[in-house]
Amino acid sequence: MASQRHPLQINVGFFRNLPIGSYRDIHFDFPVLHLPPDLDVTDFSGLVHISRTPQGLLFEGNFKATSSMECVRCLEPFDLALETLFEEVYSYKSPSFTDSGLYVPEDGNIDLSPVIREYLLLENPIKPLCKPDCMGLCVICGENLNLVKCEHQARIKIEK
Repeated sequence: MASQRHPLQINVGFFRNLPIGSYRDIHFDFPVLHLPPDLDVTDFSGLVHISRTPQGLLFEGNFKATSSMECVRCLEPFDLALETLFEEVYSYKSPSFTDSGLYVPEDGNIDLSPVIREYLLLENPIKPLCKPDCMGLCVICGENLNLVKCEHQARIKIEK
């Protein structure tokens, strides 16, 4: 169903001939996935439930992935688990028929990559932390205070 080149592209053309209320579930599972143009994730898995409606197709997605981040306090890389739920309607009429501008193209192939990418990016925190109590870097020497206690920290505490 999905191609190697476009792993999240599915053909939904057969839905046009199905009665309203028909549905299909499609599972996805990729150890590594690139969501163009700039999001690389690992341990990507999820399910999309596609239902035929009078307006088009309702996509209900539930996806999980792991993204590499950099802590804003200590600048160390860490893996962040992401999870997203979404509902989007792909219209049979035209891009202007829905608020999102999503529509079912004539060839019936829908690439979910842009939609899933947007929803996963919304789950990224503005200030990612490797752990809630991350101590960050010493403002004088730049040592990672999660790993070592530098001489400057003792001096700063005494001066306060």
